[in-house]
Amino acid sequence: MRTKRAKSVEKRSKPGRIQAVLATLGREIAQGIIPAGAVLPPENDLEIRLGVGRGVVREAIKTLAGKGLVSVRPRHGTRVLPRRDWSLLDRDVLNWLVGQDRPDRKLLLAIQEVRSIIEPAAAALAATRATKKDLLRINVALRAMETSDNQATATASDKAFHLAILDATHNPVLQGFRGAIDTILSTVFLVAVDSVDGWFDGNLPNHAATARAIEERDAKKARTAMEQVLGYTQAKLSRRSVGAGHRDGRQSGLSGLIPTV
Repeated sequence: MRTKRAKSVEKRSKPGRIQAVLATLGREIAQGIIPAGAVLPPENDLEIRLGVGRGVVREAIKTLAGKGLVSVRPRHGTRVLPRRDWSLLDRDVLNWLVGQDRPDRKLLLAIQEVRSIIEPAAAALAATRATKKDLLRINVALRAMETSDNQATATASDKAFHLAILDATHNPVLQGFRGAIDTILSTVFLVAVDSVDGWFDGNLPNHAATARAIEERDAKKARTAMEQVLGYTQAKLSRRSVGAGHRDGRQSGLSGLIPTV
């Protein structure tokens, strides 16, 4: 009876252990601790080091392969692939690459370039396709941004604004970028939240102009306004030192602490 119970507990906890191993190996690969071209340690070594069974290790490696981080070949081992082969818009991969302590400045700027390609075009499409419900979502998010008085609500409302515009395109392929855009926005917030030069207040008018252009069904103005939103953030990211410590975390109030992105 005890054996059956133990097996049942092990079965229920396996997904969690797979995720833990996946996160550990993913971060080590993304941060260059296990560099491109290197072969992962044998399964037995990983089992001992990570304290899991072979099935957990194999599932984690299978997921890494699906994200493009490694290739698995019989008798050649599991080899780390170069970054150009990785699924860089994958939520996990982006999180592993950015990390929590010293975000990669070049990566963040590259992420902003991706946004500058996708989001202005999405705003233009939203101007021609948004329904009344879509417009309501966009404006509700904008009002929440304008009235936010803490980091959590400001971040949530800013993300809601951008995702509502993406949804308002009613393009299933563009909507497929929702997860990536969500992660990209979170990634930028990790760095931008330390700013002390009024990002949030300074960029609010650009967000408002975007919402207004979409409501007026002016695709050209919507595209231009979103370009201004992203250009503002790009300029700030280009100037400030990415990876700076949270030296301003003690400052009270919202302005200067929370960026609109």
